[in-house]
Amino acid sequence: ARSPTDLSELLKEGTKESHDRATNTQFVKDFLKGQIKEELFKLATVALYFTYSALEEETDRNKDNPVFAPLYFPLELYRREALVKDMEYFYGKDWKEKIQCSEATKHYVDRIHHVGQHEPELLVAHTYTRYMGDLSGGQVLKKVAQRTLKLPSTEEGVQFYMFENISNARQFKQLYRARMNALDLDKITKERIVEEANRVFELNMQVFNELDRIGMSLREEVQDGGVPVHDGKGDIRKCPYYAGKLGGMAGAGCPYHTAMSLARQPLVRLILAAWVAVAAGAAAWYIM
Repeated sequence: ARSPTDLSELLKEGTKESHDRATNTQFVKDFLKGQIKEELFKLATVALYFTYSALEEETDRNKDNPVFAPLYFPLELYRREALVKDMEYFYGKDWKEKIQCSEATKHYVDRIHHVGQHEPELLVAHTYTRYMGDLSGGQVLKKVAQRTLKLPSTEEGVQFYMFENISNARQFKQLYRARMNALDLDKITKERIVEEANRVFELNMQVFNELDRIGMSLREEVQDGGVPVHDGKGDIRKCPYYAGKLGGMAGAGCPYHTAMSLARQPLVRLILAAWVAVAAGAAAWYIM
């Protein structure tokens, strides 16, 4: 039996409140009902690209660092190249000129890079939270997106969810947790990792709140016969885990591109359903 000092158990208990809030939103139910538009799914994919570009750059940086090296699984886990394929599918070959990230996103990116460069012992809080969630809830979300958006059965547009080098997700998660629990960390460092995991949730929530504000302003703009905007129920801001799966517009450099303006996207409000709905998948690994 695992002792209560295992890092995986400490993370589970230490982020339980965030997890519980994340799984009790109307938006989660809406997403799983298939209430998602292509534009918001595309924006979510952009967010994922930025997020994993930053995360994997810092993972590479620390691949030989003993505080992280046992968790280095680029072949099995890395998502950036898969996301590049998804971006090309949705935006075309010139996708890099069509995307941008926000101010709140940049704060998240900065934190990822700070941790990777100055506090690498905390990097596991970022990688564990994201990849384990991907392996658990991704298949459900993939099927919802394929059905709702009528995506090709050849997996185009949903490469992010395809872990071709992991044959058994459950076994791999067990391996990852075992490696993580075997890291030579003292009690204080473990507590700092749990604290960092909750900080990740907060950074995600800041990104969400920013999108929520944009959505509210857009809603005011379309009241006079504009494009209808999704009017979901429930306070989505209570769910800091929303971005564990499809959240956190972040990236290696997170450049501000001018080709696309979020303020001019009439469906931005709709993205909120996806950003929060993914909590179901991201948090599902807790109970698997």
